Amino acid sequence: MMRAYEEILRVVDLETTGLEPPAAEIIELGFYDVRQTQGGEWVVDEDTFGQALFGCERPCPPEVLAVHHILPWEIKDRPRFQARTAEDWMESKAYGRAADVYVAHNSKFEQAFLPGFRALDGSTPAKWICTYKAALRIWPEAPAHTNQVLLYWLGLHNETEEDLRHPPHRALPDAYVTAHILCCLLRKATVAELLQWTVEPPLMPTCPIGKFRGKPWTEVDAGFLSWMLAQPTMETDLKWNAQRELDRRAGR
Repeated sequence: MMRAYEEILRVVDLETTGLEPPAAEIIELGFYDVRQTQGGEWVVDEDTFGQALFGCERPCPPEVLAVHHILPWEIKDRPRFQARTAEDWMESKAYGRAADVYVAHNSKFEQAFLPGFRALDGSTPAKWICTYKAALRIWPEAPAHTNQVLLYWLGLHNETEEDLRHPPHRALPDAYVTAHILCCLLRKATVAELLQWTVEPPLMPTCPIGKFRGKPWTEVDAGFLSWMLAQPTMETDLKWNAQRELDRRAGR
C-alpha cells in the first residue's frame, strides 16, 4: 500500500573496487529511503530499502577487499552495474516512487560513480545531499565526522537496530546509519540548506595547517589567513575557509 509522504530522500551507499571510476567499479549498492510524513517529521522508512551486488571486469585489490570483504565468488557471474537499471530497481522497491534527492555520506564519492542518476523530472544530474558536509556545519564539535563516529557520538547506537547497522563498510548497513544521521540533521536544518552546503566546500571546524593547526578560525591571525590566500598551491577548500573567515570579520 502506498504510504503518505511529502518528500523522499534516498540514502545510497556504494562499495567499489577502488576509489576512482572508471578504473574502479561498483560492486554493491545499498539504499534506505528517508521520508517526510504529512506531519512534517523526517523518518527512516524501514520498509523501503534494498541491497544488490554487481560483477566487475577487474579483480578487487586486496587492500580494498580488506575494507568491505566482498569476496570474488560472491559477485562471480553477476551483471555489471548500470545506473538506469539500478534506479529502476530502487523505485520498484519504493512503491514506484522516484527520489526527490539522493543522499550519501561524503557524497562526492557516490556522485563520481553515479553521474547518470536522474533528478525527479528525469533530467541529469540528480540533486544530492552530503551528510558529511552538513555534519561539519551542524556539529563542528564532534570528535570526527565519519558516519560510524557520528553513530556513537549522537547516541544513535541506542536508538537503532544493531543487526541492521552491521557489518560496517557494507553498503546496506552504512546506508542505514547515514539515513539516521540525516534525520538528526533535518531536525537542525532544512533540505534547502543541506543542498546548498553540499555544493559548497566543506566548512572545516578548525585550521588544519601551520602554527594555527587545530585552532578555531576565529583565533587564526588575519595575516596568516591572507598568506593562505596568496599561496598558488594552497588547496581550494582551505582558501575558501580562510576567505570565509576574513569575510566574517569584515561583516560580509
